Amino acid sequence: MPQPRMMLVVTGDDFGYCPRRNQGIVDCFQAGGISNVSLLVNASFAKEAADLAKRHNIPIGLHANLSEGIPVCQSLQQASTLTNHCGFFHGKMGFRQALERGQVSMKQVDLELRAQVRHFRELTGHLPYHMDGHQHVHVLPEVREVFAQVLSDLRIPYTRVPVEPGLHSCPWLPAHLQRFYTQVERDALDSIPVFTRYGIRWPDVYLGLTTMGQNMSVPSLQRALSHALAAGPSGTTSSSASGSNQPVVTAELMVHPGYPSHPQEGGCGEGPDDFSQSSDRQHELNVLRDPSLLALYSQERVQLCAFKDL
Repeated sequence: MPQPRMMLVVTGDDFGYCPRRNQGIVDCFQAGGISNVSLLVNASFAKEAADLAKRHNIPIGLHANLSEGIPVCQSLQQASTLTNHCGFFHGKMGFRQALERGQVSMKQVDLELRAQVRHFRELTGHLPYHMDGHQHVHVLPEVREVFAQVLSDLRIPYTRVPVEPGLHSCPWLPAHLQRFYTQVERDALDSIPVFTRYGIRWPDVYLGLTTMGQNMSVPSLQRALSHALAAGPSGTTSSSASGSNQPVVTAELMVHPGYPSHPQEGGCGEGPDDFSQSSDRQHELNVLRDPSLLALYSQERVQLCAFKDL
C-alpha cells in the first residue's frame, strides 16, 4: 500500500463476554476485519479471551465496566454505591441515573477501575495499551476525572472519545438511540479538556455509533470513513506520514462482532443480554470480513493498526 491516508484501529468490544463472542472476534481478527480488542475483565469468559489474545497475538486493551455484572473489587461486591440490592452494577441507564442523583461514590469508582486494571494484568501479563468504557461510562461527569487519573497514574496512554462526525445526519437511527448517542457525544466533548489535562491521547476521529448492528454495511462504513477523512487530523495523536508533508488521520472504529450468544452462557454474571443473543453480532462479523470492505480500505489507503502502533 502507498503512504496511508488513515491509520484505523478497528476495536472489537466486549471480548470475554461468552465463548461465541470470543470465537467470532478471533475469526474476525484472522480475516483482517479487526485489529484490536477491548477486554471485559469481569465477564464470564475473560480468561479464555486473554488466552486467545496471547495465542493469536491480538493487541488487547481494557473495556472498563461499571454498568454490567459484578464488580471485580471484592470489597465492593457486598454493599456499595456501584451495585443494587442483588450485588450487580446498576445497568447502562441505572448507573447514569444514580450518578445524576449524586448516589455514586467516586472513591469506589477509583477502587473498581484500579481493580479491573490489576485483573487485566493478571490475565494478560501486561498493562492495557488502551482503556475505554463499556457503554461509554468513562466520559460521564465525575467518572471522567477519576478515569483520567487512573490512566495517568498507570501510564495507560490511549482512550476513546466517542464524538462521531456525521452522527447528526443519520435518519435511520431511531429517536431513542439518537437521544442517547447525542448525550454520549456531549459527555465526550466535556471529557476532552479533562483527558487533555492528564496527557491522555486518543485517535483524531471516532466511528461506530452510526454503524452498530444492522446499521453496519459496506456503504455505511464507506460513509463513516469519508466523514473521518474529511474531518482530518486534530493533533491529539502524533502520527504523520514519514517523508511526506501530508499528515495521516488516525481513527478508531468501535465494532461488536461475534456469533449470537447461547441463552444462559456468558455475560458478566447476569447472563447474556438481548443484543448479544441477536443476529446483530453475526451481521457485524460478516460485514467486517467482507472482501469488498477490505478492498475499500486498500482503495482509500486506510491501514488497519492497533493503538500501540499509533
